Amino acid sequence: MIDYYNKLFTPEMDRKVANFSGLWKMKTSENFEELLKALGVNVFVRKIAVAAASRPAVEITQQGESLSIQTSTSVRTTHVSFTVGQPFNEDTVDGRPCTSTPHWETDSKISCEQTLQKGEGPKTAWTREVTNDGELILVKHTSLLPTNSDPLTVFGGKVCV
Repeated sequence: MIDYYNKLFTPEMDRKVANFSGLWKMKTSENFEELLKALGVNVFVRKIAVAAASRPAVEITQQGESLSIQTSTSVRTTHVSFTVGQPFNEDTVDGRPCTSTPHWETDSKISCEQTLQKGEGPKTAWTREVTNDGELILVKHTSLLPTNSDPLTVFGGKVCV
């Protein structure tokens, strides 16, 4: 059990924070198309995005509080690197450039607010959490959907890298 704990958590500044490193395969996904619809993505692009996102592979590498996340689908591969507590640039799920600010919500959950770089639009955010069951849970949030309708994706099959 201690060996399993050490694989999930990494020491950081006198505390243990979750170790997100690994290759993750999607197990389930809910409400992704509803999010895209609420954000105004047209039906054609929505259908392609939902089909492409049906089997993403996610590779995360982590060094302390710095994470690198590569998400690969049949249509495209995206990559983002950031350090928890420091703002960084990325795109919202519908492709709008934003500045994101991640922070530890708990020792195993990172929350990130996204602020658009240009123009106005709905507020968006995401959380990533490693559970005690060894799953990675990704939730994308928007002010346009009720909280209980936020898209939820569960990844399993973690292989440490």
